[in-house]
Amino acid sequence: MRSLSDIFEEYDFLDGDDRYRLLIELGRELEPMPDALKTDATLVRGCSASVWVYPVPRDDGRLHFLADSNAAITKGIVALVLAAVQDKAASEVAAMDVAAALAPFDLTRQLSSNRTQGVPNMIALVQDTAQRIAAD
Repeated sequence: MRSLSDIFEEYDFLDGDDRYRLLIELGRELEPMPDALKTDATLVRGCSASVWVYPVPRDDGRLHFLADSNAAITKGIVALVLAAVQDKAASEVAAMDVAAALAPFDLTRQLSSNRTQGVPNMIALVQDTAQRIAAD
């Protein structure tokens, strides 16, 4: 997975339609999430599209996330959220300001409110999971 800063470098250079294409491309690059993990327990509430996020704690304390969505642009937004937190220590993810990390993308200005309404819920799910795992 590309770093968030690498993604932003490309994103910042592009305009509207090309930004959509980049988000779709990022979504396609996500590691496949097995259908068996797409359950009510992994479903992110409050998204206009279906979004699933599944944490995979690593032995070294890092968190790896599998995620998917049934909408291409939303899946790209999920990929952005994951780029901010993927394979970091659970304690680091729990403490970080993910919304601030995503702020340069200005998603609320670039995309419809339907597409971005679930972003805070995605971030909350990722951070709640990280806090729970870091506390173990």
